[in-house]
Amino acid sequence: MLRIAVVGSGPSGVYTAQALVQQQDVPGLTVDVLDRLPCPYGLVRYGVAPDHEKIKSLQGNLRAAMEHPAITFFGNVPVGDEPHGLPPRRLLELYHAVVYCVGAAADRRLGVPGEDLAGSFSATEFVSWYSAHPDAAPDGFVLGARSAVVIGVGNVAVDVARVLARGASELHGTDVPHAALSALAASRVTDIHMVGRRGPSQAKFTTKELRELGALPGAETLVRAQEAALDPAWDDPAGLPAVGRRNVEVLRGWAERPPGGRPRRIHLRFFLRPAALLGGGDGAVRAVRFERTAPDGRGGVVGTGEFEDVEAQLVLRSVGYRGVPIAGLPFDAELGIVPHAAGRVLRDGVPSPGEYVAGWIKRGPTGVIGTNRSCAKETVTSLLADAGALAARRPAPVADAHAVLRAAGREPVEWPGWLAIEAAEAALGEGLGRGPVKIPDWEGLLSAARARS
Repeated sequence: MLRIAVVGSGPSGVYTAQALVQQQDVPGLTVDVLDRLPCPYGLVRYGVAPDHEKIKSLQGNLRAAMEHPAITFFGNVPVGDEPHGLPPRRLLELYHAVVYCVGAAADRRLGVPGEDLAGSFSATEFVSWYSAHPDAAPDGFVLGARSAVVIGVGNVAVDVARVLARGASELHGTDVPHAALSALAASRVTDIHMVGRRGPSQAKFTTKELRELGALPGAETLVRAQEAALDPAWDDPAGLPAVGRRNVEVLRGWAERPPGGRPRRIHLRFFLRPAALLGGGDGAVRAVRFERTAPDGRGGVVGTGEFEDVEAQLVLRSVGYRGVPIAGLPFDAELGIVPHAAGRVLRDGVPSPGEYVAGWIKRGPTGVIGTNRSCAKETVTSLLADAGALAARRPAPVADAHAVLRAAGREPVEWPGWLAIEAAEAALGEGLGRGPVKIPDWEGLLSAARARS
């Protein structure tokens, strides 16, 4: 019999737990899934755009996995150096093995002057706000801004640009929290500039996400053909990989059509890299200064020494994520991951008995949600290969382990508590004439969980 802890209940954590309890040759195996948040599902709940209902429906599959009788959920249980957090050494006293699936929670910074001016945020902060993450700042992001700059050309950048460009009526049927929906309804943003330092063929967004920008009823997408044509593949994209070829074809179509006069405009800009954020006397951002770039012939770009200032009262950087170290675990600061061999945590190059990783903290912020399944499978394969040695360990009795988790969480949220949160969000939405609406704050979530039967 093995008792495993999985730290993190996003896709990588759920897929890891599911792969473990599906093992028929390890009788009696049980899994406790721990999360610092009261709610499961990680980025599926707090990272997928509210208008991507098909992707958000993946919660149903994750829910089915979490309701396996051998899996127990403990939300609101911190791990590491958070207040009252359980350190890794303590978890190893409670379990035969621990798998860390904690994602990559930090944003990469631009490293330019003015980055910390008022009105400058990471795209993740904006996503957390409209996704009702309980750690998000409650203040509205868009009130008063006329022009927004999104730095980056990946899918997250497309998401935030699309949400800014949507009218409130288009988001009314989603689970966006009421305060965020009200702020978006009052938004004065008319121009959204999504800017990349390289060319269209090297952008990281998928064609599906890109096309969604062109389907917005109240916004038009604008591409400057002369600027995009600096990309060697602009006129002949046939030699590109499929995604890059389709992206260029979509962008070329937009560059050729005349403006349509819609109330909002999304400007897709290329070959511009941020040099500075410029502020006014009030300490708030007023513009972003970009240096024009040009292809260097090797897949990169070089600066040209020419600059352009783009007006912005709101700046959202979307230039990637990094893993965050967990106190008590080794960490590769350069790669932003926990060092490992096929999922086995390495301490000074040697596998650490009973410690494993999966997901972004294992491989870095790459892949799509489904990539976590194969990543989890590799880790679980390593863990099961170590099952004999793990079984020889003698962790605390299960009752004692759960008592420690409850003490650490102070007010742990178990599965019935999560179901009570779901019911409260459905009732909140019904009262507002909407579908389920997320509760955006810690106290609201924990109060709802207390109502569990």
